[in-house]
Amino acid sequence: MRRFLIDSDTGSDDAVALIMALKHPGVTVDAVTVVAGNVPLDQGVQNALYTLELCGSTVPVFRGAQTPLLYPLVDAQEVHGLDGMGDIGLPLSGREPAPGHAVDVLIEKIDASPEELTLVALGPLTNVALALLKDPSIAGKVKDCVMMGGTGRGPGNVTPVAEYNIWADPEAAKVVFESGMPLTMVGWDISCEYAVFAPEDSARLRGIGTPLAEFCVDIQRVLDAWARENTHLAGFDLPDPITMAIALDPAVATETRSLFVAVETGGAWSRGQTVVDHLNVTGREPNVEVVTSASRERFLEILHAAVRR
Repeated sequence: MRRFLIDSDTGSDDAVALIMALKHPGVTVDAVTVVAGNVPLDQGVQNALYTLELCGSTVPVFRGAQTPLLYPLVDAQEVHGLDGMGDIGLPLSGREPAPGHAVDVLIEKIDASPEELTLVALGPLTNVALALLKDPSIAGKVKDCVMMGGTGRGPGNVTPVAEYNIWADPEAAKVVFESGMPLTMVGWDISCEYAVFAPEDSARLRGIGTPLAEFCVDIQRVLDAWARENTHLAGFDLPDPITMAIALDPAVATETRSLFVAVETGGAWSRGQTVVDHLNVTGREPNVEVVTSASRERFLEILHAAVRR
């Protein structure tokens, strides 16, 4: 069994990714750590706990960073709903996380099982950066880190060049990208190309007929409307689930490139950009495995199998 640590800012797409991991037969999840991002921290914790409860899971959930390293949080509630889960009236309060802080949990678990844990980072990288700043050695002890963030090519979704997870805390992302941790970057461009759910795709998912299948569609209500109006997609896209699919089955990534990627932390227009050196014009050593194409068919197989279980 492969072992995962999942760091999440639990909004509506993170919840689907959690289900995929929890229901995958070849994976155990050691812990879910939560970071502020899509929604404020306490809401993200409740969303994670609710999702795990739906799955019948007792995996511990830990509170992490409430704000980015240097600046106030700018959440994405307009994208995912005030509650982050589509504002469909779910009972998202009253559950208690496990004692302890997410940053300490990441360090302790990675230190205890060197080269055994896959870290899947689905939100801003604040928790991961704080863990690296506290114990830089964990960069070399993680088996791999598969992260949803940035864009390998193409536009951003918050600024013309920046994707939300990196833009929300670029200083944290810079720490992670420069840490030496083995990183696989699944950018928002991959989601736009391979993980968009038009009405017929949503109907197919809902048609599986299980409570989890219906949940995965219902909680995208706000995201679906936002995506049509703002990113001009045919429906909602699921960046965190396709990232999780690649973590669960690396063959979902049909093409990757080892490239140097820097994170821009300044600039009037470029703050939060992942600057990808496709042509090696900098001459710098690659630090990221950038996913450049993926199998939509295999991604959907993994997602559909998860909600059937």
